[in-house]
Amino acid sequence: MIRKPNILVSNDDGIEAPGLQRLVEELKTFANVYVSAPYTQQSAVGHSITIFYPLRTYEHTKDGEFYGIAVEGTPADAVKIGVLYFFKDVKFDMVVSGINHGANTAINIIYSGTVSAATEGTILKIPSIAVSLTTFDKVDFIEPAKITSDIIKQMWEDDKINLHEGTLLNMNIPNIPAKEIKGVKITKQGKSYWEDGFEVRKDPHGKEYYWLTGKMVYRDDSNEFDVAAVKDNYISITPLHFDLTDYRTFEEIKDWKINL
Repeated sequence: MIRKPNILVSNDDGIEAPGLQRLVEELKTFANVYVSAPYTQQSAVGHSITIFYPLRTYEHTKDGEFYGIAVEGTPADAVKIGVLYFFKDVKFDMVVSGINHGANTAINIIYSGTVSAATEGTILKIPSIAVSLTTFDKVDFIEPAKITSDIIKQMWEDDKINLHEGTLLNMNIPNIPAKEIKGVKITKQGKSYWEDGFEVRKDPHGKEYYWLTGKMVYRDDSNEFDVAAVKDNYISITPLHFDLTDYRTFEEIKDWKINL
């Protein structure tokens, strides 16, 4: 008999987010699930951690029972304190971050709190997966949670979660009915990016403030990349690593002579 894995679930949308709650329900069908997630919305905070302010937490209940730890901090904070303190006696087999409301593909990965929660898991030497649904429309997350749980269960049973140290899997699910999904593609991070701008507005007192705007510039036409794979109705799974060294450039410049 295959033992139940111990899974820590976190996110960046907050502990009350429907994507997290649906995912927890589905993962509990085959795993021991623990929750440590931000108390409030923390999208696009990247891998920031709290060091100059006290980190406050709350026991979160659901239907009168303990549900998890709500952390007044970032996604990385939530994973770190969950693993190292609140559930320190648990040997985690996996950290799962999500399900995020919105895509985390291409350049979005750099800003993503969802991916950063999973990255923190890899830093703590726990196999980790980030999961996102590629829409901001109002959805119930039932089908995406079932799909995610089925994939993670299969990975666990097939012993596919023993990733290289420091590597996480970034999964993006197209927002279409499950029967229309063509399959799963193992992909690379796309080259698409946001063309940013700022809209200038005035508050009731006449003081200017600025609202970030932008549009996505698509540069990926092959579904070997995450953005294109999702647009082609595939689930995209991209292996990511927190080592940001550009090894090609390193080889080109390692013999530079720079005088001081």
